[in-house]
Amino acid sequence: MSGVVVIGGTSGIGREFARVRAERGDEVVITGRDAHRTDTAAKEIGARGLALDLARPKGIVDALGDVGTVDHLVIAGISRDENRVTAYDIDAAIHLVTLKLVGYTAVVHALRSRLHDESAIVLFGGQAKERPYPGATTVATVNAGVTGLMHTLAVELAPVRVNAIHPGVVGDSPYWRAKPEQVLAGLRARTPTGRLATVADVVGAVDFLLRNGSVNAVELSVDGGWLLG
Repeated sequence: MSGVVVIGGTSGIGREFARVRAERGDEVVITGRDAHRTDTAAKEIGARGLALDLARPKGIVDALGDVGTVDHLVIAGISRDENRVTAYDIDAAIHLVTLKLVGYTAVVHALRSRLHDESAIVLFGGQAKERPYPGATTVATVNAGVTGLMHTLAVELAPVRVNAIHPGVVGDSPYWRAKPEQVLAGLRARTPTGRLATVADVVGAVDFLLRNGSVNAVELSVDGGWLLG
């Protein structure tokens, strides 16, 4: 049995990963911004829920204060953002930068004493860092920042392993499932595998990064080769 913490585990990929690990018998803690929603999700998947807002990092130490030993830590919390230099929303940019860079780091800081030599961490980035799109000004920047964060944490926390996962378009995730079929068809046509990544694909990849003891400071793309399209 492992102690698993999933930051951002109330929906999407984070929730599915937490559900899979709970079904295996692991002790799973999930977090989300809203206490009621987090508690409800936790009960549904057999986990424990804690309210935590990555965009308010000063409260993270207290929020995680009674978490026990952490074998596997997944930081999957994200915030959708569309921002452009030509119409720059500074408040939105500060929110996302704080959430994904300061917030992610604050979580590791808060749980440092609960990690041990065999612990492993996976950070969530995204492929916008490699293929930006109009409106990705902040998203591309913070996802590239996840690379630097992964590297520095792998050095500072050694022998704790730290890896990053960069999903492409995850076709059956709540966000992409709501898109028009013609949009998804166009994305599939530009993906060498002819199919979009699935939530199960990403969950399996995260599990691999956590369990393989020789994989460290690695950025794993889960996109069907989309960057080649």
